[in-house]
Amino acid sequence: MLKITPKQRTKINALVRRACCNCYKGNCLLLDDGEETKCVQLISRYGIYCNYFLKAVLPAEKELYAEILKQNGVIG
Repeated sequence: MLKITPKQRTKINALVRRACCNCYKGNCLLLDDGEETKCVQLISRYGIYCNYFLKAVLPAEKELYAEILKQNGVIG
């Protein structure tokens, strides 16, 4: 799990709603097993918990991605 700041959370939530193909009306299609399931990333306050978002969506926002990786010590 990568930690995020409140400012980053605002940007991430906007990115999820705009760019994640699995987010539909605030619900996650990947986790849908017949019942609606809230998007894990939209309800996360302190970190990135969705692997799909981390690997497929967040890298599109290069500056935000690099900022989060750097503050978590993933890149120098």
